Amino acid sequence: MYRQKQRITLTAALALLPLAAACGSEQAGSTTADARKPVTGVHWAVDSVTVDGKQHKAPTDAHVTIDESGKAQGNYGCNHFSAQASFDGDRVRLGDATVTEMACEDKPMTFEQNLARTLADGPLKTEVTGNSLTLTTDAGDTVRLTEEKAAPLYGTKWTVTTLGKGGPDGVAEPLPKEAEGKAHLTFDKAAGTVSGRLTCNKVNAEATVRDGRITLGPASTTRMMCEASLMATEKRLLRLFDGTVSYRLEHRTLTLTSENGESVTAVAGQ
Repeated sequence: MYRQKQRITLTAALALLPLAAACGSEQAGSTTADARKPVTGVHWAVDSVTVDGKQHKAPTDAHVTIDESGKAQGNYGCNHFSAQASFDGDRVRLGDATVTEMACEDKPMTFEQNLARTLADGPLKTEVTGNSLTLTTDAGDTVRLTEEKAAPLYGTKWTVTTLGKGGPDGVAEPLPKEAEGKAHLTFDKAAGTVSGRLTCNKVNAEATVRDGRITLGPASTTRMMCEASLMATEKRLLRLFDGTVSYRLEHRTLTLTSENGESVTAVAGQ
């Protein structure tokens, strides 16, 4: 849920550059660095931010997209954002941004702080080279990004990143540190199954996908016992099975929501 409204120059800036460059024979969605390279409608994964000569590597899900109207959306390390852009030549600035208020582990939160400060440092100069995008402040700090293709539902290793509590006031929570990167699911269209790991134990079940919903059969799992935090996460994931869940696939992020409102968010593996 979006709770905070403020002026922030975020990763979203990266996708706004094409509109700033559109002039003469160039079309909106291109840049002066590469007039043939569209930026709107592209999913840009944030690779790193460099501040005062020190590079900070981005968390897995940091990204941004921009539509033709200039609306930017994405995730900049932990929290999601939405914003609008203003343009001046090959420079771009964001305003009227809304940002979620989810707390994560120290590392992604530290990255977010560095990224937000960098991108709020006045208008950003934009440059596209091949499949890469660079945003540069007047002080020389940079944000580097790479175009990332969409992931299909089937055959992708979906790594679970957050769990959402049921109810209208539900809040998404990141997995415990001990469980990070351990829970994942893969859907097999030919076999009609889903398989993977629930932080501790392996899992397999029937999976029928139809009309934006997935009917999951009873979970067949191994019987290992792990530490308490892993087992607690595993129990929550097991609630998805033996029932029907709705799913939303947004580029490289998959969200599964059970009938009682609990949700699981996963990102495509590298």
